[in-house]
Order: sequence, then structure tokens, then C-alpha cells
Amino acid sequence: MKIAVASEGKMVTEHFGHCEGFIVFDTDKGAIVQEEMVPNPGHRPGFLPNFLADRGVEVIISGGMGGGAIDIFNERGVEVIVGASGLADVAVENYLKGELKTTGSVCHEHAHHNECGK
Repeated sequence: MKIAVASEGKMVTEHFGHCEGFIVFDTDKGAIVQEEMVPNPGHRPGFLPNFLADRGVEVIISGGMGGGAIDIFNERGVEVIVGASGLADVAVENYLKGELKTTGSVCHEHAHHNECGK
């Protein structure tokens, strides 16, 4: 299973679309087997969810995310986990153990993207 985490360095970012990049974790049998940093190719409405789904991502983890992106991920069959924080790899490990659940933290104002999830 491929799990992407919207990140700043090794940390989960608060806002999906404005992240530095995505750490894409390949997992097998409940464990991380490989990770790859994919730079954010740019925030454009509707682009990033399709970009990640086209790369085979099945789960996206972020601190917060806009409703439009969530809708596209849902249409593409990608599970959305928002409200996460901390180290990206720990978030993935917690997800794999069934301990990371979405909070439904949806960002509504792009002008305040640095305040998402607060």
C-alpha cells in the first residue's frame, strides 16, 4: 500500500496544498518498506489529488486539507486522514496500527492556510 504524507521536512504539515512535498511510503504487511520524497509540483485547484492518485497513493495524511481536495481524493478512492501532526513516519506507523483516525479538519479559507487545524 502506498501512503503519502504532506510534509515539511520530516514533519506532517498543517496544510496539504502548501506543503514542501509529499513523503510517499511503500508499506507491506503493516510495515514501512520504502520511502520517497516527492517535491510539491505546485498548488493548483484539483491538481495535487490527481497527481498523487496517479502515482498509486491509496492513503493521504495531512494536518488539514480543503474540501475540494478531499472530494477529489474520495472520487479517486484515496482514503483521507486529516488532523495528523508530528513525524511523518510515526503518523504512518500509527495509521498502520489502526491508531490514527481522521479528525475531519477541513480548511475553508486559503488566505489563512497557516491557521488550518487550529
